[in-house]
Amino acid sequence: MLDSRRLVGGFIAIFVAVLFANVAAAADDEADLKEKALKLNSITGDDTVAGTIKEMVKDAENSKKLLKLAATMAQQKPQPFQYNATYILARVARDLKELDTANTFFTISAQLALNVRSTKKLLETFDGRISLLYEMKKFDEAEKICQELLDLEIDPKFAEAKLFVLEQMIQFKAKQGKIEEATRLTENLIKLDEGGWYFVRLKAWVLHEAGKYKESVDAYLDTIKLLGENKRMKADEKERWEERTRYILSSVFVDMNEIDKAAEQLQMLLKKKPDYPTYNNDLGYIWADHDMKLEESEKLIRKAIDDDRKQRKTVSVPPEEDKDNAAYLDSLGWVLFKKKQYPEAKKHLLEAVKDKDGQHIEIFDHLADVHMALGEKSEAIAIWKKTLDLEPANKRDLKRLDEIRKKLKAAQK
Repeated sequence: MLDSRRLVGGFIAIFVAVLFANVAAAADDEADLKEKALKLNSITGDDTVAGTIKEMVKDAENSKKLLKLAATMAQQKPQPFQYNATYILARVARDLKELDTANTFFTISAQLALNVRSTKKLLETFDGRISLLYEMKKFDEAEKICQELLDLEIDPKFAEAKLFVLEQMIQFKAKQGKIEEATRLTENLIKLDEGGWYFVRLKAWVLHEAGKYKESVDAYLDTIKLLGENKRMKADEKERWEERTRYILSSVFVDMNEIDKAAEQLQMLLKKKPDYPTYNNDLGYIWADHDMKLEESEKLIRKAIDDDRKQRKTVSVPPEEDKDNAAYLDSLGWVLFKKKQYPEAKKHLLEAVKDKDGQHIEIFDHLADVHMALGEKSEAIAIWKKTLDLEPANKRDLKRLDEIRKKLKAAQK
């Protein structure tokens, strides 16, 4: 018969040994991560910084561990990181969707940039921080940061950059529904830049955000006219801005449900860039979405996918990133749904939602509609329920969520 006391004692000894071994290993891992985090202080040069960010994002699992430890280290007084380290950590955290951590490091990097009174670093951090807060929908916080920067006096170069900061602040005011304030500030900029086009374009954006679509269209058309009259800009620069403006204008026409006018803008763009995937996809999608020209729509969308594949072959794309655009796959699935080719539509939509960029309210709604058309009611209901938990990105998403609630209610009867 075994001596149970000796047996238990043996198990305890083994357990304690393993425990201490694990603690020691964990301590070694933490020390290694801490060393790696502190080494970021020594990284200099724009290309090296960009390359470091890229490599860290690739190594997501280990980088998330490093970010967690670095966030704890940043709470020390004094905190141990220099500007480049905090900027790298902020960018990596943002790309890995660790948004609160990204905000923490952008805040620290902004203070470090201010301490050395570096215009370049302040604007670099401001751009990243503002983009992050926009993504987090913290528009009030972003507006306050803009105002803080506008109140700063550093050097003449920074004074020139204040127009860019003011533009951002106007957009954040509009996002919060402060349309009158945003419009008044924009009108003041238009007066200061008499005959200019840039702030007329900003006015058009504010009006679009306010749901004043007709006025927005007029302002975008004025922007295109003023661009054409501008004699200081180079021809290629004018063309780029006109292209951007017409593309946004097509979206305003879609919001107005004036699909022919939206299509006209996209067709004008395609005359200059017939192989540009986005324009082919968007024209095909808006026609399909409104049950128009389905055969031509499918051709345009397939062309967008093919041209996008060709473009990926011309650049060095990592294997994990060499995949079809989720939005284009959604468009293809949707036009096939409209043509009642449900199994084929389902195949492309399932492929679209595999991608993190395909985790979108509209795409999930399309997939649920296809499931319903195939008689797969339980699958459709599950997807609609999941979709209701997603964060709406814009007013179109809010409207679609209302439609999804109605469809879900009807399906559950």
